[in-house]
Amino acid sequence: QVQLVESGGGLVQAGGSLRLSCAASGRTFSVDAMAWFRQPPGKERELLTTIEWWSGRSTYYADSVKGRFTASRDIARNTIYLQMNSLRPEDTAVYFCAAKSTGWDNYDYWGQGTQVTVSA
Repeated sequence: QVQLVESGGGLVQAGGSLRLSCAASGRTFSVDAMAWFRQPPGKERELLTTIEWWSGRSTYYADSVKGRFTASRDIARNTIYLQMNSLRPEDTAVYFCAAKSTGWDNYDYWGQGTQVTVSA
């Protein structure tokens, strides 16, 4: 099992920045990729970015966040981050991190989510 705990959400004005963290524990050696998702109120969950666990390389960014959000990883801390700049009201959502085990196609571990609210 892998446990994921997000932190860093909050209320910010449009144009501001936040950095989310996702700390992983447990069988992290079984993880080969992690990702950030978000789910705005009343909408479907959206994949924002994926990051290779061992290389730390981000392999995908959604068009909605490209150029504004940056994912990174600190393997010594078993933590990934999402730096969010130039935030917009439409970025308001619950943000989740997820982990995918080696050999699996889908993300099989999820954090509890952290709320990000961007005021106009």
